[in-house]
Amino acid sequence: MGITREDVTHVAKLARLAMTEDELAAMERHFEAILEHFARLAEIDTTDVPPTFHPLPRVNVLRDDAATAPIDREAALRNAPAADDECFLVPQIMEDE
Repeated sequence: MGITREDVTHVAKLARLAMTEDELAAMERHFEAILEHFARLAEIDTTDVPPTFHPLPRVNVLRDDAATAPIDREAALRNAPAADDECFLVPQIMEDE
């Protein structure tokens, strides 16, 4: 499995990165090393290893679903860039029909 200069250039373009030829060459070596690590991991026999979804035993980490008092309208609108007395004001994004 090889990484080509075109692969690195394509990834840099997708990430919107302007890279010099030296940087592209360095990234090509880094990508190749990463793929070598994955190839070594793929060689490990994991047939008797159960799937792990989380490294620590977790039960339910969600809080209880309990009704609480709603946030005060004035407090909610206090930091809004634009608001009237009762709602947030946002720019119109659709044309009137």
